Amino acid sequence: MARCFALFFFLLLVSVEALVFVRSEQVVDSRTTKAVNTTKEDPAKEVPNAETSEWKAGEHVVKDPESVAAMVEMSIKNSTERRNLGYLSCGTGNPIDDCWRCDRQWHLRRKRLADCGIGFGRNAIGGRDGEIYVVTDSHDYDPVNPRPGTLRHAVIQDRPLWIIFQSNMVITLKQELIMNSFKTIDGRGANVHIAYGGCITIQFITNVIIHGLHIHNCKPTGNAMVRSSPTHFGWRTMADGDAVSIFGSSHIWVDHNSLSNCADGLVDAVMGSTAITISNNHFAHHNEVMLLGHSDSYVRDKGMQVTIAYNHFGAGLIQRMPRCRHGYFHVVNNDYTHWEMYAIGGSANPTINSQGNRYLAPTNPFAKEVTKRVETATGVWKNWNWRSEGDLLLNGAYFTPSGAGASASYARASSLGAKSSSMVASITSGAGALPCRKGTQC
Repeated sequence: MARCFALFFFLLLVSVEALVFVRSEQVVDSRTTKAVNTTKEDPAKEVPNAETSEWKAGEHVVKDPESVAAMVEMSIKNSTERRNLGYLSCGTGNPIDDCWRCDRQWHLRRKRLADCGIGFGRNAIGGRDGEIYVVTDSHDYDPVNPRPGTLRHAVIQDRPLWIIFQSNMVITLKQELIMNSFKTIDGRGANVHIAYGGCITIQFITNVIIHGLHIHNCKPTGNAMVRSSPTHFGWRTMADGDAVSIFGSSHIWVDHNSLSNCADGLVDAVMGSTAITISNNHFAHHNEVMLLGHSDSYVRDKGMQVTIAYNHFGAGLIQRMPRCRHGYFHVVNNDYTHWEMYAIGGSANPTINSQGNRYLAPTNPFAKEVTKRVETATGVWKNWNWRSEGDLLLNGAYFTPSGAGASASYARASSLGAKSSSMVASITSGAGALPCRKGTQC
């Protein structure tokens, strides 16, 4: 009798696991396609201009999106609550975090972070080869003659520096913070806010890591003298009020920051900048989130390569996640839970490679589309190489591809192996500035 009962229980367990596997396969196997403008209502209807691609109505769209969306909403809520609680975990499948976060002695080996980079900005070493500089003073007394111990004094030095903070602080900059090459700003172990004034400018330099900061409420500054090195200061015209402005620079890594509510962009990269990774950040409450490319006529941006990975695009966002021009952009394993107009846009023939992302469309039936070709006729953009592979489209989200699905140009827009979109919740669970404490897993 006992054997019969054991056999019955085993068969019942196998049946349940098989049912769960089939249901999970239905969710995971929902791949994406790309779309245009912000006026489509239903991904099951034919998309206008469908002759520009091999997209077929209804393919690669999650069936019963309402029930799946409800499930994803619960997952998002749970992961957000883990963020708020300072949830600490290892082995998430996020290769950056798994490289260093499980080390309880991370604060004794801070520079190990420089070896954990991924994507096009993976060779950004920041201040790895320099001394540790401790910021002890949150003030910004004089942008021309900064005092030792302040953040401005640290970032302008000509030598490599790994910059950390003695304690929690809110830094309100009188003018934009003009950085010098080979610097890491490492906010781990302190609650550091750059807010309510100027923010970070990375201009004509190389090898910068920005990690673990809260950057918000940045304001336009300028028409003032500002120092950029120990031997040079000059007149600065008006700055736009970006959280992080990357201008003519290379080997830049912006990781694990919380960015919101600035006067212009949250991260902008223009004027020939390249070799950039934007990863593990939490973006919220902003209109034009990310601009990559100076203008349609600025052809030097054709060499731009940017990786956007493991970020959470959260509440209160409207558009430009990112908005691209000319270059090559790898958008991989991000969690898009909010947009009002569109998520990914572009002009001037950028190559966009979207892989393993989770796109949850808003309830607005006219804003379901993930993509937008900005002010460009169909006959022009139909040959642009935009593709989607392994993305999870929810609540009616849809994504219209164009160009050649297997074009060689995607090799220049590929920077790391994408994980399954089913792992996005885990991979991005720690997005934003982390509540790191010494002697604990971060």
